[in-house]
Amino acid sequence: MTILDGKNLAHEIKQEIAAEVAQIKAMGGNVPHLAAVLVGDNPASQAYVRNKVNSCDECGFESTLIKKDDSISEEELLEIVNDLNENPDIDGFIVQLPLPKHIDESKVTLAIDHRKDVDGFHPINFGRMAQGLSSYLPATPFGILQMLERYNIETQGKHCVILGRSNIVGTPMGILLSRKAYPGNCTVTLTHSRTADISNQVRRGDIVIAAIGVAHFVTADMIKEGAVVIDVGMNRIEDPTRKRGYRLVGDVDYDNVAPKCSFITPVPGGVGPMTVTSLLLNTLKASRKEIYG
Repeated sequence: MTILDGKNLAHEIKQEIAAEVAQIKAMGGNVPHLAAVLVGDNPASQAYVRNKVNSCDECGFESTLIKKDDSISEEELLEIVNDLNENPDIDGFIVQLPLPKHIDESKVTLAIDHRKDVDGFHPINFGRMAQGLSSYLPATPFGILQMLERYNIETQGKHCVILGRSNIVGTPMGILLSRKAYPGNCTVTLTHSRTADISNQVRRGDIVIAAIGVAHFVTADMIKEGAVVIDVGMNRIEDPTRKRGYRLVGDVDYDNVAPKCSFITPVPGGVGPMTVTSLLLNTLKASRKEIYG
């Protein structure tokens, strides 16, 4: 069993990005600039955005953080998005989700210029991805692809079972792994909360990607011997032995599932660091005008 170490892999990729940025600086080029908009005081969102800003520093990127109270109106937030769209110094930006309930997340996503949509959520980027055209890939699926490729995991002809059908992970992951490319050429089954006999479906998977948002949902009896298991889940469970009173676990019962696997991601330290790295790769592409000219 091999642990897919997202933390170390992300560090390697960030070193590669930093070397490229140093070269850009040496040649007098424009340094990639990523902006993030954070609304409210959600602890998970704050930690995630802080990680993005720190990663920008590691890679030599410029970064801008715009923090607003959760009382901000939808109109005010859309004005910020418009300003970022029109700012020539910003190569790409993200609006951290979730947003307060009084703000329409879809409206905000649609307002982002697709040429600066380094999260890969805009319908233009999603549609280009679905048609096999170059685009900014959603950060988490992009990170998983990087992980599969850099660990030389065979995907052609494999049966991939995905748990969860969100537009952020499950649905784009299914599209990407069924494409005619590497990583890809999988037969994909997309399962979700309404799937009948989900355990039996998952048991068929040579590659299992869990993104259903339920702690320890995937148990050892659901995994075939030698399967590759990618755990996207990030769930808090109470743990009085920890200083914070909780610990983070994935959607997979890691301790019992791991012995059956050929490869498996830990939580934390698996997919999470790769998601942030993928955002940086998209921003680098944006700064080079690689996709949209």
